[in-house]
Formats: sequence, C-alpha cells, structure tokens
Amino acid sequence: MPHLTEHHLVPRSQGRRRGLKVASLPTALLCLACHKYLHTTFSNQELENQYSSLAALREHEGVQKFVAWIRKQPATKGVRVR
Repeated sequence: MPHLTEHHLVPRSQGRRRGLKVASLPTALLCLACHKYLHTTFSNQELENQYSSLAALREHEGVQKFVAWIRKQPATKGVRVR
C-alpha cells in the first residue's frame, strides 16, 4: 500500500490569510505522487479558488490523465513529478 499524505484542499497559507485555523481546513489523503503533482501543476491561489474540493480536482483533465497513468504504476515505483 502506498504511503498517503494529507493534502489541504484549501492551502494552509491561503486559509491563514482568511483567518481560518489550519486544523479546520478540509483535507484529503493522497499518495505522494498525486500530492506532488497537484502542487507542481496548480498555484496555491488556483487550489483555493478553483480546486478546493475533490470533485473539482477529479474534473480537471490533467488530473484525470495523471491518475489514470499512476494507477498503472507499481506501488513500489518511485515516481518523479515535474
């Protein structure tokens, strides 16, 4: 089973700017490769304004293609995200 990391759907820096406590921000568990992909692909502002839910992330064509590709990779394979 791959190691899962906690992804803040509203980035911590953006939540703090709104005066929210980090502990109250919504999160999702993602594999490390998917987590890195999101932060490489989107700015924190985009993540906050357009992709602050799993449904919104799933609808993005690039995310769909990456998830389809990563599912085919063995869990033990180290994936490099650019």
